[in-house]
Amino acid sequence: MNRPALPTQEELQSLDDAELEQLAVEWRARASRGERDAYGVAHALEVELRQRVRASNLQQLPPEAPVAPRPWWKFWQGPVDGSNTPT
Repeated sequence: MNRPALPTQEELQSLDDAELEQLAVEWRARASRGERDAYGVAHALEVELRQRVRASNLQQLPPEAPVAPRPWWKFWQGPVDGSNTPT
């Protein structure tokens, strides 16, 4: 039985997201069928996929609006903008 080679970082980056997800599913299925070395390959593919998703989701977040400071002695009052969210 030949050992599957763990993909290099360059090989992982050359794959598009759909291809990477499909490979991760295939390798996870092989690992679940008992192929001992498939677990490491599936894990590497899934880690790369999670990193890509996390980075793309962070880029979509809108920038936070600056919060106006309030005097420290008015901690019991709400924020200056009038919203009821605690800070």
